[in-house]
Amino acid sequence: MASHSRKPRIVVLISGNGSNLQAIINASSHSPPSDSSHPSLPADIALVVSNRSKAFGLERAAKAGIPTLVFTLKPFKDQGKTREDYDDELGRKIATEYSPDLVMLAGWMHILSPRFLAHFAEGTMLNLHPALPGEFDGAEAIERAYAEFKEGKISRTGVMVHKVVPEVDRGEVVCKREVPILPGDTLRDLQTRIHDTEHGLIVEGIRKRLQDLGFTMS
Repeated sequence: MASHSRKPRIVVLISGNGSNLQAIINASSHSPPSDSSHPSLPADIALVVSNRSKAFGLERAAKAGIPTLVFTLKPFKDQGKTREDYDDELGRKIATEYSPDLVMLAGWMHILSPRFLAHFAEGTMLNLHPALPGEFDGAEAIERAYAEFKEGKISRTGVMVHKVVPEVDRGEVVCKREVPILPGDTLRDLQTRIHDTEHGLIVEGIRKRLQDLGFTMS
Protein backbone atom coordinates (compact mmCIF):
# COMPACT_ATOMS: atom_id res chain seq x y z
CA MET A 1 0.00 0.00 0.00
CA ALA A 2 1.46 3.38 -1.05
CA SER A 3 1.93 5.98 1.67
CA HIS A 4 0.29 9.42 1.58
CA SER A 5 1.91 12.62 2.81
CA ARG A 6 -1.33 14.62 2.98
CA LYS A 7 -4.09 14.47 5.57
CA PRO A 8 -6.90 12.08 4.73
CA ARG A 9 -10.38 13.41 3.95
CA ILE A 10 -13.36 11.91 5.75
CA VAL A 11 -17.08 12.25 5.07
CA VAL A 12 -19.34 11.37 8.01
CA LEU A 13 -22.98 10.33 7.59
CA ILE A 14 -25.37 10.88 10.51
CA SER A 15 -29.09 10.87 11.25
CA GLY A 16 -29.43 12.19 14.78
CA ASN A 17 -27.68 13.56 17.84
CA GLY A 18 -24.19 13.10 16.47
CA SER A 19 -22.37 12.16 19.68
CA ASN A 20 -20.09 9.83 17.73
CA LEU A 21 -19.51 12.59 15.19
CA GLN A 22 -18.48 14.77 18.12
CA ALA A 23 -15.95 12.13 19.19
CA ILE A 24 -14.46 12.24 15.69
CA ILE A 25 -14.40 16.05 15.72
CA ASN A 26 -12.75 16.11 19.16
CA ALA A 27 -9.99 13.78 17.96
CA SER A 28 -9.48 15.43 14.57
CA SER A 29 -7.74 18.49 13.24
CA HIS A 30 -11.03 20.41 13.63
CA SER A 31 -10.53 20.51 17.40
CA PRO A 32 -7.72 22.20 19.38
CA PRO A 33 -5.03 19.81 20.63
CA SER A 34 -5.72 18.44 24.10
CA ASP A 35 -3.89 16.49 26.75
CA SER A 36 -6.42 13.68 26.49
CA SER A 37 -5.12 10.14 26.61
CA HIS A 38 -7.45 9.29 23.74
CA PRO A 39 -5.80 8.85 20.32
CA SER A 40 -5.80 11.81 17.99
CA LEU A 41 -7.06 11.65 14.43
CA PRO A 42 -4.95 13.76 12.05
CA ALA A 43 -7.61 14.01 9.39
CA ASP A 44 -9.94 16.59 7.84
CA ILE A 45 -13.69 16.08 7.94
CA ALA A 46 -14.64 17.25 4.46
CA LEU A 47 -18.41 16.99 4.96
CA VAL A 48 -21.11 15.87 7.36
CA VAL A 49 -24.25 14.50 5.69
CA SER A 50 -27.61 14.02 7.38
CA ASN A 51 -30.77 12.48 5.98
CA ARG A 52 -32.75 14.40 8.61
CA SER A 53 -32.87 18.20 8.54
CA LYS A 54 -33.25 18.56 12.32
CA ALA A 55 -30.40 16.24 13.31
CA PHE A 56 -28.46 17.89 16.13
CA GLY A 57 -25.24 16.55 14.64
CA LEU A 58 -25.54 19.23 11.96
CA GLU A 59 -25.15 21.87 14.66
CA ARG A 60 -22.10 20.08 16.03
CA ALA A 61 -20.53 20.14 12.58
CA ALA A 62 -21.38 23.78 11.94
CA LYS A 63 -19.89 24.79 15.29
CA ALA A 64 -16.63 23.11 14.26
CA GLY A 65 -16.66 24.86 10.88
CA ILE A 66 -17.33 21.68 8.93
CA PRO A 67 -19.48 21.82 5.77
CA THR A 68 -22.85 20.09 6.05
CA LEU A 69 -25.33 18.62 3.63
CA VAL A 70 -28.97 17.76 4.32
CA PHE A 71 -30.02 15.10 1.85
CA THR A 72 -33.51 13.76 2.53
CA LEU A 73 -35.41 10.97 0.86
CA LYS A 74 -38.78 12.72 0.57
CA PRO A 75 -38.03 14.78 -2.57
CA PHE A 76 -37.07 11.59 -4.38
CA LYS A 77 -40.27 9.85 -3.33
CA ASP A 78 -42.30 12.91 -4.34
CA GLN A 79 -40.80 12.62 -7.83
CA GLY A 80 -41.64 8.93 -8.02
CA LYS A 81 -38.01 7.91 -7.63
CA THR A 82 -36.73 5.00 -5.55
CA ARG A 83 -34.45 4.66 -2.54
CA GLU A 84 -31.85 3.26 -4.95
CA ASP A 85 -32.08 6.48 -6.99
CA TYR A 86 -31.53 8.40 -3.75
CA ASP A 87 -28.50 6.26 -2.89
CA ASP A 88 -27.04 6.67 -6.35
CA GLU A 89 -27.38 10.45 -6.35
CA LEU A 90 -25.99 10.83 -2.83
CA GLY A 91 -23.06 8.55 -3.56
CA ARG A 92 -22.27 10.38 -6.78
CA LYS A 93 -22.43 13.78 -5.07
CA ILE A 94 -20.14 12.76 -2.21
CA ALA A 95 -17.64 11.02 -4.46
CA THR A 96 -17.38 13.68 -7.17
CA GLU A 97 -17.66 16.86 -5.08
CA TYR A 98 -15.75 15.86 -1.93
CA SER A 99 -13.39 13.00 -2.95
CA PRO A 100 -13.23 11.34 0.48
CA ASP A 101 -10.59 8.81 1.39
CA LEU A 102 -13.00 7.30 3.90
CA VAL A 103 -16.77 7.44 4.44
CA MET A 104 -17.88 6.82 8.05
CA LEU A 105 -21.46 5.88 8.92
CA ALA A 106 -21.93 7.18 12.46
CA GLY A 107 -25.56 6.63 13.38
CA TRP A 108 -26.79 6.78 9.77
CA MET A 109 -30.28 5.27 9.96
CA HIS A 110 -30.67 4.28 6.34
CA ILE A 111 -29.56 1.00 4.79
CA LEU A 112 -27.45 1.88 1.77
CA SER A 113 -27.86 -0.13 -1.41
CA PRO A 114 -25.09 -1.35 -3.73
CA ARG A 115 -25.77 1.70 -5.93
CA PHE A 116 -24.29 3.90 -3.20
CA LEU A 117 -21.39 1.57 -2.50
CA ALA A 118 -20.50 1.47 -6.20
CA HIS A 119 -19.21 5.05 -6.03
CA PHE A 120 -16.42 4.16 -3.60
CA ALA A 121 -13.44 1.83 -3.58
CA GLU A 122 -13.87 -1.38 -1.62
CA GLY A 123 -12.95 -1.00 2.03
CA THR A 124 -13.22 2.80 2.12
CA MET A 125 -16.58 2.86 3.91
CA LEU A 126 -17.01 1.97 7.58
CA ASN A 127 -19.97 1.56 9.91
CA LEU A 128 -20.22 1.68 13.69
CA HIS A 129 -22.60 -0.94 15.10
CA PRO A 130 -23.49 -1.46 18.79
CA ALA A 131 -23.06 -5.24 18.83
CA LEU A 132 -20.38 -7.86 18.31
CA PRO A 133 -19.87 -9.62 14.96
CA GLY A 134 -22.75 -11.91 14.06
CA GLU A 135 -24.88 -10.74 16.98
CA PHE A 136 -27.90 -8.41 16.79
CA ASP A 137 -27.44 -7.24 13.22
CA GLY A 138 -29.66 -4.34 12.18
CA ALA A 139 -31.81 -1.96 14.19
CA GLU A 140 -32.38 -1.85 17.96
CA ALA A 141 -29.30 -3.95 18.68
CA ILE A 142 -28.91 -2.63 22.23
CA GLU A 143 -32.55 -3.22 23.09
CA ARG A 144 -32.42 -6.77 21.75
CA ALA A 145 -29.21 -7.50 23.67
CA TYR A 146 -30.78 -6.19 26.87
CA ALA A 147 -33.85 -8.37 26.34
CA GLU A 148 -31.65 -11.46 26.06
CA PHE A 149 -29.75 -10.39 29.17
CA LYS A 150 -33.03 -10.18 31.09
CA GLU A 151 -33.83 -13.71 29.89
CA GLY A 152 -30.51 -14.92 31.28
CA LYS A 153 -29.06 -15.73 27.86
CA ILE A 154 -26.09 -13.32 27.78
CA SER A 155 -23.96 -11.29 30.18
CA ARG A 156 -22.16 -9.11 27.64
CA THR A 157 -22.60 -7.42 24.30
CA GLY A 158 -20.27 -5.05 22.48
CA VAL A 159 -19.44 -2.57 19.75
CA MET A 160 -17.69 -2.98 16.42
CA VAL A 161 -16.44 -0.93 13.50
CA HIS A 162 -16.69 -2.86 10.25
CA LYS A 163 -16.36 -2.36 6.52
CA VAL A 164 -19.64 -1.72 4.75
CA VAL A 165 -20.90 -4.41 2.37
CA PRO A 166 -24.39 -4.95 0.91
CA GLU A 167 -25.24 -7.39 3.73
CA VAL A 168 -26.24 -5.37 6.80
CA ASP A 169 -23.57 -5.38 9.54
CA ARG A 170 -21.72 -8.29 7.93
CA GLY A 171 -18.59 -6.57 6.61
CA GLU A 172 -15.05 -7.39 7.71
CA VAL A 173 -14.45 -6.21 11.28
CA VAL A 174 -11.85 -3.47 11.71
CA CYS A 175 -12.02 -3.41 15.51
CA LYS A 176 -14.38 -4.50 18.25
CA ARG A 177 -14.79 -4.32 22.01
CA GLU A 178 -16.89 -6.29 24.46
CA VAL A 179 -19.20 -4.38 26.80
CA PRO A 180 -20.34 -6.11 30.01
CA ILE A 181 -23.96 -6.11 31.11
CA LEU A 182 -23.91 -5.85 34.89
CA PRO A 183 -26.43 -7.29 37.35
CA GLY A 184 -29.02 -4.64 38.07
CA ASP A 185 -28.38 -2.74 34.84
CA THR A 186 -31.30 -0.86 33.36
CA LEU A 187 -31.57 -0.43 29.61
CA ARG A 188 -30.38 3.15 30.06
CA ASP A 189 -27.32 1.94 31.99
CA LEU A 190 -26.40 -0.36 29.13
CA GLN A 191 -27.05 2.30 26.51
CA THR A 192 -24.74 4.71 28.34
CA ARG A 193 -21.97 2.12 28.63
CA ILE A 194 -22.29 1.20 24.94
CA HIS A 195 -22.22 4.83 23.81
CA ASP A 196 -19.16 5.58 25.96
CA THR A 197 -17.42 2.64 24.29
CA GLU A 198 -18.50 3.77 20.83
CA HIS A 199 -16.87 7.18 21.23
CA GLY A 200 -13.43 5.65 21.64
CA LEU A 201 -13.85 2.76 19.23
CA ILE A 202 -15.03 4.86 16.30
CA VAL A 203 -11.81 6.89 16.41
CA GLU A 204 -9.76 3.72 16.79
CA GLY A 205 -11.48 2.15 13.80
CA ILE A 206 -10.96 5.17 11.56
CA ARG A 207 -7.30 5.43 12.55
CA LYS A 208 -6.69 1.76 11.88
CA ARG A 209 -8.37 1.77 8.49
CA LEU A 210 -6.63 4.95 7.36
CA GLN A 211 -3.28 3.45 8.36
CA ASP A 212 -4.15 0.39 6.28
CA LEU A 213 -4.86 2.76 3.37
CA GLY A 214 -1.39 4.26 3.68
CA PHE A 215 -1.97 7.37 5.79
CA THR A 216 0.26 8.34 8.70
CA MET A 217 -1.67 8.63 11.96
CA SER A 218 1.04 10.18 14.14
